Amino acid sequence: MPTTKLDPQAAAFLRRLERPGATPYHLLPVEAQRAATEKMTCAFRPPAPEVAAAEDGRMARPPERGGSLPYRLYRPLDSDFSERLPALVWYHGGGWTVGSIALYDVLCRQICNLSGCAVVSVGYRLAPEHPFPAAPDDALFAFDWVHEHAPRLGVDGGRVAVGGDSAGGNLAAVTALACRDRGGAAPAFQLLVYPSTDQRGVGESHRRYADGLLLTQETLAAFRRNYLPDPGDHGHWRASPLLAGSLAGLPPALVLTASHDPLVDDCRNYAERLRRDGVPVSYSEYPGQIHSFFVLGGIMDAANRAVEEAARALAQALF
Repeated sequence: MPTTKLDPQAAAFLRRLERPGATPYHLLPVEAQRAATEKMTCAFRPPAPEVAAAEDGRMARPPERGGSLPYRLYRPLDSDFSERLPALVWYHGGGWTVGSIALYDVLCRQICNLSGCAVVSVGYRLAPEHPFPAAPDDALFAFDWVHEHAPRLGVDGGRVAVGGDSAGGNLAAVTALACRDRGGAAPAFQLLVYPSTDQRGVGESHRRYADGLLLTQETLAAFRRNYLPDPGDHGHWRASPLLAGSLAGLPPALVLTASHDPLVDDCRNYAERLRRDGVPVSYSEYPGQIHSFFVLGGIMDAANRAVEEAARALAQALF
């Protein structure tokens, strides 16, 4: 495990997680993984800031298309309820297997207040109960639903961004590609936080940071088996947006990453592809940081700086 260049707060966090003799995360049953993720994140996230509104609802959809999806709509503190705000449709991380609206409540409140945008956090269907392509189907449906119901939600349908971290970043990128290909309503911006862009796992960082830094190769493989039980889907652009034939015509993006993340090479490659294909993109890599740091602002100063950077980019793109 490379420790010499780790941020001291990240290194201290990893030491706090050490449990000699404990069952490795990737060997836990899925429900135990979900519970462990909730416990860890809730323990280390910052306090929840007050917002003007945090309202739960459901996006209606026929059962044969997957049924309705839960969402939580946030409006920034002191915002005018008569104003149609720009909005971020947020897809949470968790390997398409763990994570929830509740787990990301604090982060969505932070982004909402710091950006001045409304945030719609989406509870998409999780694997292994609902494998690929359930999640990208849900992600696209959620974007379209927000666009269609913008007046009722108090948001501006012409200023809707997509964003997410890790698996959620993957879904945001895939949604932007799907919207481009079909025409019509499309996101105004992509907020991609250490997005999973290539399911082949061929980047050197997958080997360089294979173990000991929270997200291990064994955990990645377990998530991939849950989400993509057919290995033939690994190369599909809806699973691996880096492998799409072209990224031209996509909305501007911020790709925000961590240096000590097995996904960092895939993230950097995606940002470079966006740039080569003519998409305005900013790439921001946090030195010494690990996967999942973005939600750990209770113990990591870099997390709070990263959230501020993400919110600032969102506001600059949508206002």
